[in-house]
Amino acid sequence: TIVALDLYFNTKNKVKATLALAKGKNLHDKRETLKKKQADLEARAAMKNYK
Repeated sequence: TIVALDLYFNTKNKVKATLALAKGKNLHDKRETLKKKQADLEARAAMKNYK
């Protein structure tokens, strides 16, 4: 996947972009991320209800 990191206009009013090549996550990486998000959400809910 190509990602635009920076966009700007030069002196001739043309748009310049800095691009980067990114790689997607593997299935097990996605699962880890979802587990972390869920744990964080539950922790925040517990702290909110603690009062």
